[in-house]
Amino acid sequence: MPGDWQRALAIVAHPDDLEYGGAAAIAEWTDAGREVGYLLVTRGEAGIDGMEPERAARIREDEQRASAAVVGVGTVEFLDHRDGVIESGLRLRRDLAAAVRRHRPELLVTLNHHDTWGGTAWNTPDHRIVGRAVLDAAGDAGNRWIFPELAEQGLQSWDGVRWTAVAGSPHPTHAEAVGERAVDRAVASLAEHKAYIAALSDETPAAYARAFLGRMMESSAQRFGGRPAVSFQLYPR
Repeated sequence: MPGDWQRALAIVAHPDDLEYGGAAAIAEWTDAGREVGYLLVTRGEAGIDGMEPERAARIREDEQRASAAVVGVGTVEFLDHRDGVIESGLRLRRDLAAAVRRHRPELLVTLNHHDTWGGTAWNTPDHRIVGRAVLDAAGDAGNRWIFPELAEQGLQSWDGVRWTAVAGSPHPTHAEAVGERAVDRAVASLAEHKAYIAALSDETPAAYARAFLGRMMESSAQRFGGRPAVSFQLYPR
């Protein structure tokens, strides 16, 4: 992965998306003094079958903030699009372009936008729509003639995005090597999603997180020189 950058903005659909994909890399970056912010398109209110959406939204927002803090991220914002039925279109593009202009990152991070996770494991509409919109936002934010109303609101164009990194892609091109400290923090970060994990597994959150991320790191290590790593599909601009 490129290392000559200072600010990143990670944009995903749901609380927990980054913890399942990129938190260990984010821990490495914040330890190195880089700035990373999170933008969640929804509050994940439709993600727990046994919990009413209004309550789930509050719990999952709190869990996401706690999870981000574990890996050194203090800026966590939510857009309040509806979980499970995010609509592709101008509203989403405008919201993401506004966020990019506001945060002025050099690196954007998102989650897999492809139809599958590889093979026959079908990806969800929210992931696909948000991932593609993030790729579009890198250009939208830098063109002053796209969404000119943003400039009227004080958000001037930002053409400084140099890369978009897609975590969880079935077509990785780059990887960020991660040390034991970053892996431990990523495990603790995922384990903060206690209510969500409890709906998925009978394991403790820590055991569930350790097992899942261990499998993910092992898979990446096999492709990238044998070291624990987080893989990304990198799109330069």
